[in-house]
Parts: sequence; structure tokens; C-alpha cells
Amino acid sequence: MTAPLAKATTLRDQVSPEEWHARVELSALYRLVALHGWDDMVYTHISARIPGPGHQFLINPYGWFFEEMTASALIRIDIDGNLLQDTDEMINPAGFTIHSAIHSARPDAGYVMHLHTDHGVAVAAQKEGLLPLSQHALIALPHLAYHGYEGIALNHEERERIVADLGRKTLMLLRNHGTLAIGRNAAECWTGMFYLERACLQQVMALSAGRENVLIAPQEAQDEVARQVARGIGGKLGWPGSLRRLNRELPGYDI
Repeated sequence: MTAPLAKATTLRDQVSPEEWHARVELSALYRLVALHGWDDMVYTHISARIPGPGHQFLINPYGWFFEEMTASALIRIDIDGNLLQDTDEMINPAGFTIHSAIHSARPDAGYVMHLHTDHGVAVAAQKEGLLPLSQHALIALPHLAYHGYEGIALNHEERERIVADLGRKTLMLLRNHGTLAIGRNAAECWTGMFYLERACLQQVMALSAGRENVLIAPQEAQDEVARQVARGIGGKLGWPGSLRRLNRELPGYDI
């Protein structure tokens, strides 16, 4: 099999400027996940809505490692899973189920990220879910929803339940499965996932001392942080620096 990087060609002049921007931002998300060690070989997925009429979005070619992703490698599909470009690649069926559900139901979901990190899955498998143990957790909690595990997401009927459980939240723990974040743009999606993933890691580390030995944040502090982040977690400040780091350490995503 030819290595994906060897056969990558640019689509920049074949798509609209709006689609190309979405491709570059989405490819950056894939590589940032790899850079942070949050990838699961080829088995998770991130998507981006293509601006314009209709429900079309971009998702990864199934089988590419996240560190290999390029803007031109991403695949354009519609809400029914039809491929809208010439390609020999395929998409992850479970990825289509989750992402098509959210993109079709949430106009604000410009980007959707789903991960299987060890610490994210660990907290998703804990009965109490995410605990208010850290500032990161307190920032994430007001935006956090939960969805019960139903098996590998191949049943399209599950889409309605994912959407219902997500509601108007922007973060989710998929029980026994992993984490999910949505954002109007790549920066919001990335920042939301960063806080959720970091909060999960901190919880796993704190609970190594035993549940009886951890300090739950005071309720007054929880309420205050909820007020402070009521408008969202943001992302504008950290995103440019994240891209600069990516350009230094894992360049090539924008071709």
C-alpha cells in the first residue's frame, strides 16, 4: 500500500475558498490531536461543516493516521453519507453516525471532535462522571452532557438519542467510550476538548489517592465558575499559538 503522504495532492484550486479554509483548520485539528498523543491509531474522528447550503461536511479518510492528515486528504460527504468527491478512500461508518447526527441537528456545530484517550475513557466509565475536582473540570462541567453506551456506533437510530442527550451542550462524555466536543469554529472545538481532556486526566491522577481523599471544589466556587463561563469556553487566544506550534513540530497539514 502506498503511504498516504506520498500520494497527497492539493485540492486548493479545486474547491471554494470557504471549503479550503475548513479543510486546513480541520487538518490542523487532526495533527494537534496527534501532537498531544490523544489519537487512537485510526479509530476516532473529527469533522467540519462546509459553509453554504445543505448539510455537507468533511471527515477523515479511514486508515490515515492523524499525524499524516492534510487538507486535501479530507473527504467531503453529505448527511446521508454519500461521497461528494472522487476518491479511492473510505470513511469510518461509526464516525459518520456520530458526526452526521450532530451536524444535522446543531447549526452551531461547525466542528465536531470525538476521541478515545485513556483518561477520557476512564472518566467516561466512572459512575460519578466528571467530578468538580479542578478548575479545568469546573470550566467544562457547565457545558457537559452524557450519552449512555449502546455499542459501536453503527446503528443510525442511535443518532436521535445522541442529539437528545447532547441538547444545547458543547461537550459530552460518551459512557464507556470517550469524549466529544463541538464548536462554531476549530478554535472553540479545540479549546473545549482541551479543557475536557485535561480535566479527565487530572481526575484520574487525583483519584489515585482514593475517592475519600480528594477535595471537591466548594459549591460557591462551582457556581461562580459556571457564571464566568456561561457564554462559552472560548478559544481565540490559544488557537493561533497552537497553529504556530504545529507549524514548528508537525508541519504540512495545510496542503
